[in-house]
Amino acid sequence: MPTVDATMLRPRRAATIVWPLALALLAAGACGPRPRTTTPVAPVEAARPSLPSRFDADAVATWFDAQATARGLVGAQLGVMRDGEVVLVRSHGTAVRGGAPVTPQTAFAIGSITKQFVCAAAVLLQQQGRLSLADPVAKYYPELTRADEITLDDLGAHLSGYPDYYPLDFLDSRMRAAIDPDALLQRYAGAPLQFEPRSRWSYSNTGYILLGRVIERVTGVPLGAWLREHVFGRVGMTGASLDPAPGTAGLAAGHGRFALGEPEPVPREAAGWIHAAGGIYTTATELLRWDLALADRSLLGADTDRLTTPRTLRDGRSTDYGCGLGVRHQAGEVVWSHSGAVSGFVAFNAIVPRTRTAVVLLSNTETPAASELHQELLALVIAPPDAVPTVAGPPATEVAGALFEQLQRGALDRRALAPELAGYYDDARVRAAAPRLRALGTVLRVEADRPRERGGLEVTSVRLVLAARVIKAVLVRRPDGIVEQFLLLE
Repeated sequence: MPTVDATMLRPRRAATIVWPLALALLAAGACGPRPRTTTPVAPVEAARPSLPSRFDADAVATWFDAQATARGLVGAQLGVMRDGEVVLVRSHGTAVRGGAPVTPQTAFAIGSITKQFVCAAAVLLQQQGRLSLADPVAKYYPELTRADEITLDDLGAHLSGYPDYYPLDFLDSRMRAAIDPDALLQRYAGAPLQFEPRSRWSYSNTGYILLGRVIERVTGVPLGAWLREHVFGRVGMTGASLDPAPGTAGLAAGHGRFALGEPEPVPREAAGWIHAAGGIYTTATELLRWDLALADRSLLGADTDRLTTPRTLRDGRSTDYGCGLGVRHQAGEVVWSHSGAVSGFVAFNAIVPRTRTAVVLLSNTETPAASELHQELLALVIAPPDAVPTVAGPPATEVAGALFEQLQRGALDRRALAPELAGYYDDARVRAAAPRLRALGTVLRVEADRPRERGGLEVTSVRLVLAARVIKAVLVRRPDGIVEQFLLLE
């Protein structure tokens, strides 16, 4: 299924808040608590809460609901674990547009996150001596292309060279008709290789269909049944299932958009196309239980490393991918992660094993906005404690908006500015800049990244959104709210 592996994702722009014209806040609120005497101008759109600078479950839930609504998610589940404890589970929207609300028990398709479960199944069977990840594919499917040179581990690590049967991001005509998985393998794993085995990393759903079929041949039972008994049941995922029938009670329905239209229900891939490559349905809560089992090594023991150790190519380069899990570093932490997407769904899962922390976001709407929300939350959850100072006064978005409006008027209130900044904005320069800033029009809203720390100060990158353009700026404040820097960048 189409997926942007989470190892390739980066934190994106964070909280968006509408700026309710706050000219008096700089002087009245930044230096101490004073009553607000001005009446804000009605915003162009409803104000959205900011993502807090430190994790607070209630504030994050409020932010998530507002963002999910604003970004058009039909339904979603958010789950956060910290130090092995589930600290937030939030259900949003509806399981189908206009239908029943999402509950914590609503199961979502998790797409390619399925792959780590398939890898775990292969490792468990290796522990039982029933297969080896070093086995050549030829042991099970000798008729496939160069099957004697490609191992089961190559399949799980995306090193086989077998072409991906699902490289697109929409449901094409092939997948509207059912297919036998072995027929799929003959068509795609029986084709010429894209590259020499282990010479490149290239995402291939084909390899996972093959790995799943090998597991079924070894065990003699359907993959879903084997996972239910030996994986799901052992980690507390009692509601999880592989390839549940359409219309099964408790499942969310997938939604997509055509040409920027409103979300509408979309069909699933027909039988045989997804299976071991991305067919699991589960909940955010259950996926957090799986994350804890990985972090604590309670299911696979030391062999968890088989999933979380990046493979090495023939030329010595690292793939940053183990078996079903991407591996990267963020904020000084090792992060295990994967995303998933099947028709109508996107899913994101990231684990910080050192701190037994995880963030799960599942949605029944195809949208890149979900990945942005997940990355923003992950960055918040794993941020070093107390790195960003607490700042007195109004939010950075309101301060930046008020300062920009003052510059447009050519009259800057310097009472909340540090002396160096007040000197930088001397009267003559402010008066000269005012006409060109006024010509840009009214600020519609101000968007802000999550603040960071530098030199004991709060540093916030903001975007002033006007009708015709967007202006980037940087706001730097002391803990007492005094503004040390406000620069318009472009």
